[in-house]
Amino acid sequence: MKALQQNLTRLEGADTQVLGVSMDSPFSNFAFAQQNGISFPILGDWGGPVTSRYGLTQKFDIQGVPMETARRATFFIDKSGKIINEQVDDEAVDPTKTVEACERQKLRN
Repeated sequence: MKALQQNLTRLEGADTQVLGVSMDSPFSNFAFAQQNGISFPILGDWGGPVTSRYGLTQKFDIQGVPMETARRATFFIDKSGKIINEQVDDEAVDPTKTVEACERQKLRN
């Protein structure tokens, strides 16, 4: 999310709305945004139904305790709801490809 914040001017210039999604509580999301200077909305996926629908749920067993978390991902979804660009796991750390895809889409319109 920090890298998306650093590219927010370019993304907004490409007519792109940036939204974060987290399985954390609204209170955790707010604290994270405050601590890291995130100015775009972070939506809560408490319980993970959206994360699960996108196939991004990871399950762990830590000392006999089952845990579920979300994989890191970035999606560029156009105005019709079609996924145009997707970066998952390590690829999602650097949003360059997504930013460039947004800029290309803006040039087409």
